[in-house]
Amino acid sequence: MKQTFTLRQKLSTLLIVLLPILVTQLASYAMNFFDTVMSGNVSPEDLAGVAIGSSLWVPVSTGLTGILLAVTPTVAQLIGAEQKKLVPLSVMQALYLSVAISGVLILIGMFALDAILGLMQLEAAVHDVAKNYLIALAFGVFPLFMYTVLRCFIDALGHTRVTMFITLLSLPINVFLNYVLIFGKYGFPAMGGVGAGIATAITYWCICLIAAIVVYRNEPFTHFQVLKKFPSVSLAEWFVLLKIGVPIGLAIMLETGIFAAVTLLMSNFNTITIAAHQAAINFASFLYMVPLSISMGLTILVGFEVGARRIADARQYSYIGIAMAVFMSVLCAIALFIFNKQAAGLYSNDSAVIELTKQFLYFAIFFQLSDAIAAPIQGALRGYKDVNVTFIVALISFWGIGLPTGYLLANYTSLGAFGYWIGLISGLAMGAVCLLLRLLYVQRKTSRTAVLNHV
Repeated sequence: MKQTFTLRQKLSTLLIVLLPILVTQLASYAMNFFDTVMSGNVSPEDLAGVAIGSSLWVPVSTGLTGILLAVTPTVAQLIGAEQKKLVPLSVMQALYLSVAISGVLILIGMFALDAILGLMQLEAAVHDVAKNYLIALAFGVFPLFMYTVLRCFIDALGHTRVTMFITLLSLPINVFLNYVLIFGKYGFPAMGGVGAGIATAITYWCICLIAAIVVYRNEPFTHFQVLKKFPSVSLAEWFVLLKIGVPIGLAIMLETGIFAAVTLLMSNFNTITIAAHQAAINFASFLYMVPLSISMGLTILVGFEVGARRIADARQYSYIGIAMAVFMSVLCAIALFIFNKQAAGLYSNDSAVIELTKQFLYFAIFFQLSDAIAAPIQGALRGYKDVNVTFIVALISFWGIGLPTGYLLANYTSLGAFGYWIGLISGLAMGAVCLLLRLLYVQRKTSRTAVLNHV
């Protein structure tokens, strides 16, 4: 990465960093997308089982990997401040931390999974698919979390195309394994939704090993001696990472958790409703990869500029990213409105599931604008290492406003399951407004500090 001087240069730099991230995120999420789509073509029970399993897995995995996202702004600011000698220590300690987090998660899962699933009033077939899907995914926890650290390191150096190629290489592996294990090809038994979990776990191992080889053997990564020198565990360095990462992880967990909570609350509805809801959420989440990718790009570039004390440049990147996200979100919303039926048909061949999914997707259109504002702002704030307020905003907007509103509308009005979606939309909108106000405050505060330091 290098300094830019004009808006055109900044837009070009953002696109160079962003496009590989977008491809990476779309390909990465495609694994969950294909898990859901291919399981749904087995039976509604398999689709619902994967829906329940994903609803438990996604907020936990994204929240915990979110802690490790602290590597990106940390490394980006160190590079911007020309303190490259400190980079290897942060990355290696983050790898150690990822192993510790993985071990704790698996231990908790061993004791809590049966109890959590037992609280839901699931049909027996759906219960079995959800449980075994999660057990299969557990075998991929260690490589997933370690890969997250390596990816953040690679991306923070501005080499986002590397992680793009790694993910693109892994996607056909995942789809092929899904085909073999879900439908029982080439002598393997047909395992339905459970096969999707096994395929994903194997894919996590593949991307972790590929990333490790790239970092170990290729420049400019070898310059930092990551995976070549193994310092002793530093709890002080863990604390530095956790101080930044825990609020990031909690904010992500709260945001993804709200969708998971709604899916779990919908276990009171029939299997068709659960399946249709999951299909619509899955497709809407796929579109969310666009503003999320812009968010990740802004974390890198804003962090780099803040580290170099170019405050005006950091502000400009923030606004360019938000404008780009809003524009892309409008295009996605239009496409979703036009191709509503085709999108619903991807997930099932059951006419009842398709028809209900179409109705849910109309509500998903309204997600787009709020996401387009909130996601890039979160990325910019992480670039400033301002993460605590984001967590508080997520807690209030999603869990204090969105979920209660959805519950009341779903259970005490004629809206039924659609009430939860209206609640989600209200929470997203409130969060977007609050985050925008926070970004403006942080930018003013950072500018004043820079002026005083200059004086």
